[in-house]
Amino acid sequence: MRAIEVARFGGPEVLVPVEVPDPRPVPGAVVVDVAAADTLWVETRIRAGLAGAFFPVEPPYVPGAGFAGTVRTVGSGVDPQWIDRRVVVRTGHTGGYVERAAVPWTSLVPVPDGVGLRDAAAVLHDGVTALALADVVKLTAGDRVLVTAAAGGMGALLVQLARGLGATVVAAAGGPAKLDRLRGLGAHVLADYTAPGWTDRVWEATGGLDVVLDGAGGDYGRAAFDLVADGGRFSAHGTPAGAFAVADPGVARGRGVTATGIEAVQLDPEAFRAYLVRALAAVAAGRLRPLVGQTFPLERAAAAHRAIEARTAVGKTLLTVA
Repeated sequence: MRAIEVARFGGPEVLVPVEVPDPRPVPGAVVVDVAAADTLWVETRIRAGLAGAFFPVEPPYVPGAGFAGTVRTVGSGVDPQWIDRRVVVRTGHTGGYVERAAVPWTSLVPVPDGVGLRDAAAVLHDGVTALALADVVKLTAGDRVLVTAAAGGMGALLVQLARGLGATVVAAAGGPAKLDRLRGLGAHVLADYTAPGWTDRVWEATGGLDVVLDGAGGDYGRAAFDLVADGGRFSAHGTPAGAFAVADPGVARGRGVTATGIEAVQLDPEAFRAYLVRALAAVAAGRLRPLVGQTFPLERAAAAHRAIEARTAVGKTLLTVA
């Protein structure tokens, strides 16, 4: 079967298609035919060898944090009723870029009727983190909320979540093309943070913010922090534009701003599963609509990583298996 292997750390070109033996269902495991594999910004950092302090992954390895697909066979000790069921599976940070995978049956999360496998893969991590962030910052009706990196997979979900909870939502992204893709997701204000004076326009539209959900980091996140009203909440959970925009503790404390980082949404397996079930249910009910911006065949994983790193990708990027 086909898989993607990283034999050495480096640029996207180190993502190489290989042929590996078909997996077999050992006792307590199942084999899943993968339909769509999730891709994450952090996977590009791991592949480049820049995340070893947090993710002790060493080449050679098969990347990929999870996928959605259909159970093909089951091993001994597994209920055969799992066969042909559509599922989504979190694998950690290895083993997801494959045509088929053997995984413990306890890792399976059923995909509800009416939810496509691509949408299931799209919320596997982004939906979980978005829901957890909404709980961490205690989003409520009437909040004035800024979402940076709003044209990303998770950002688009945060825009919808905040609007659904009754917040006034400002969606910020880089460039007109990305803002165009955000129209129709419910934001009250669209902001291009590559344009001069973008923070002034956000302030004029809102009079200050109760919540900033910063998925961009770098200068954008630092500028967004200054828009938070006294007593507001600031989440620094993204790095595509640079390092996490961690708030100065003294400044935050002096202004009564509750500042949190990525550590606030590092979930244990039980909590992760509970949020994933919630995310899938929200998609099934039509409350969330994943923004899948582009898909690449499995063998073009390198092109997917290039698009993510170039920040030209809009919404969620998935790898698909024909």
